[in-house]
Amino acid sequence: MSQNNVLKGVFLVAIGATTYGMLATFVKMAYSEGYTTAEVTTSQFILGIIGILLINAFQKAKHKEKVVKATKKNIFSLMLAGTSLGMTSLFYYLAVKYIPVSIGIVLLMQTVWMGVLLEMILEKKLPSKQKVIAVIIVLIGTVLATNIIHNDVALDWRGLAWGVLAAASFTTTMFTANSVATEISSAQRSLYMLLGGSVIVFSFAIATQVTPFNFEIFLKWGIILALFGTIIPPMLMTAGFPLTGIGLGSIVSALELPVSVMMAYVLLDEKVILSQWIGIVLIILAIIIMNVNFKRKN
Repeated sequence: MSQNNVLKGVFLVAIGATTYGMLATFVKMAYSEGYTTAEVTTSQFILGIIGILLINAFQKAKHKEKVVKATKKNIFSLMLAGTSLGMTSLFYYLAVKYIPVSIGIVLLMQTVWMGVLLEMILEKKLPSKQKVIAVIIVLIGTVLATNIIHNDVALDWRGLAWGVLAAASFTTTMFTANSVATEISSAQRSLYMLLGGSVIVFSFAIATQVTPFNFEIFLKWGIILALFGTIIPPMLMTAGFPLTGIGLGSIVSALELPVSVMMAYVLLDEKVILSQWIGIVLIILAIIIMNVNFKRKN
């Protein structure tokens, strides 16, 4: 693989991660204007599906016969996998409703050790020393980044619980997204996963929306949330990861952590102290340790 392709992949993954890192701040701003979680997620998924449909139509018109069509089995598998995508959005947005964005993104990053645990269960073997060290660093970093020790105000347990659930469902999404129906285009895969996720999101909206649905959300925040949450990040990261490889791609995608905290600091005026920044750096360091090959090449 040429150096130019790797740099292109790094650029695509970096933009995708940066974009996704901004998402929670926009959700919090929508909450401040009185919109509900059901309105936020529904508008994001509906406009996201429309956007991905347009991208699929463009690709089909451009490549014609070259586009590999999804089979019924592909569609079912992707929609089933997409339910975890819908749950991730719901759990994450419910988390930032009760806790600061800077804490919510740190909880979402618990996918690092959850991924190691899931891998251990699926492969039925103990993780390497390198991964164990990375997990320990993540846990130390999480204690510092969430400021649990020195925080005078107790964090809402509901936000913490939703944050951990978001990390668990995001771990499932990452594993399934990298293994299900990889032979079809990223746009098709994104579409069917979104459709699967929308089943969860729409069911939640029907069950929880007790007030009349405010359709202004579609124009005010829906377009931004769809672009930053369901269109740009998955498309760019799906295109970038094959060029960078999983290791380098995972390191670059860790950019979403500092970007999310910085956005919350600048736009939401969330207080972030030095020990929290140290914790964030430790979590990024753990991701690097987990994905760098320290063995010497012959």
